[in-house]
Amino acid sequence: MPTLQQRLLPSRHAAVHAEFARRVLPTPLPSPRLAIANTALAASLGIDAPTADVVDTVALLAGNAGGEAVATVYAGHQFGVWVPQLGDGRALLLGEIDSADGPQEIQLKGAGQTPYSRMGDGRAVLRSSIREYLCSEAMHGLGIPTTRALSMVTSPARVRREQMETTAVVARVSPSFIRFGHFEFFAHHGRLEALRALADYVIDRHFPACRAHADPVLALFGEVVARTATLMADWQVVGFCHGVMNTDNMSILGLTLDYGPFGFLDGFDAGHICNHSDPSGRYAWDRQPGIGQWNLACLASALLPLTGQAGLETALQRYTDLFETALAARFAAKLGLADWQDERDWPLLTALLEQMNVERTDWTLFWRRLGDFAAQRNEAVRDLFVDRERFDRWAADYRRRLHGDAAVRAMQAVNPRIVLRNWMAEAAIRAAEQGDFSPMEALAAALAQPYTDGIGDAAWAGLPPDWADGLSVSCSS
Repeated sequence: MPTLQQRLLPSRHAAVHAEFARRVLPTPLPSPRLAIANTALAASLGIDAPTADVVDTVALLAGNAGGEAVATVYAGHQFGVWVPQLGDGRALLLGEIDSADGPQEIQLKGAGQTPYSRMGDGRAVLRSSIREYLCSEAMHGLGIPTTRALSMVTSPARVRREQMETTAVVARVSPSFIRFGHFEFFAHHGRLEALRALADYVIDRHFPACRAHADPVLALFGEVVARTATLMADWQVVGFCHGVMNTDNMSILGLTLDYGPFGFLDGFDAGHICNHSDPSGRYAWDRQPGIGQWNLACLASALLPLTGQAGLETALQRYTDLFETALAARFAAKLGLADWQDERDWPLLTALLEQMNVERTDWTLFWRRLGDFAAQRNEAVRDLFVDRERFDRWAADYRRRLHGDAAVRAMQAVNPRIVLRNWMAEAAIRAAEQGDFSPMEALAAALAQPYTDGIGDAAWAGLPPDWADGLSVSCSS
């Protein structure tokens, strides 16, 4: 197959509007080393997988090839506070590839300063790069819409975060990295021509069916509402916490975007805060669906100069029903129900979640073991609870609901065996800091098949170790 260089086309972003994107030269990364490459993703892009001996490819993925890249400007609400200008402060768009799945953008995260770095160094550190690489591929394995990771290149160069750390560059892949914040920037600054150009670009490139609508911009917003609602349902059922759901981290395509202080639930805590930079819990697990709607309201405000307020409000009002319908469908599958009956199943689920929340029952283990319960072996799932009499009462109601239901056989296909818990990422990071990337490679391979038994270390499918209790992540993670 051809190499990345042979398939790479210039980004079309520069043609959107003169104010949208700036051309930038990446900052060369000293002594780059290809630490890991995504063979499966490379194949889907129709290119050879990057290898350490193809020096030109490694140089390109490190930002050392000397060609221009593109950085875009956006704004955003960060923890609810309006910031009128942000932008790609450490991300540079190399170009795009025409793949069997449509155009895919190739972006380097950590390739140096841009006009939007805001006094930052434009670099990414090893630990955050490992977390982004692993989690974007873990989410893909779970079937959740996400950006992807093609490679990670490391360097002995050091920068200061909470301490001095080595640097890395992740090559990210997505049909688009356009965010709600891009629209917010142009609307806030009164750049209506640029706002219109951006909306037209997104519609024509990613939502062409909206062009046939009487109001294409309103149709676009409706699509974004629907995708965001289903994405929030996807996050909730696997126990994923994004940690920094600012409007500048919300994808216009409904993808999981920007892996910083994320986390997956261990013991279930509905109010779990995964980011210690979020002391108020604005982005706690149980608040994520509401924040998704809040962020959509910000996008609606940005689109208001292009369409009518009444239509935007009506489209936004659909969010709650769309989210609840998607959530019910996903929990029906997780519970092994052929259908969802509101009057029976919301109380059944609520009673379960209330007990899990009180007892801090492990989220992933419970749902995985529930498949065995449905097959008439309930000891393994029962042992996850302290108040077993209370669980037994719930289980009796649940078993009656399952009577004659063949859908239970599909439960293991929707309840993952493993997710990327913080302790697993931390173990990979600690090994990589000593120059050993084999644990990261093994973990990435297992996360690519999270529903399959017997892949990877058996400990990954168990309870977290005691030392994991002391782990925390922040916006610098």
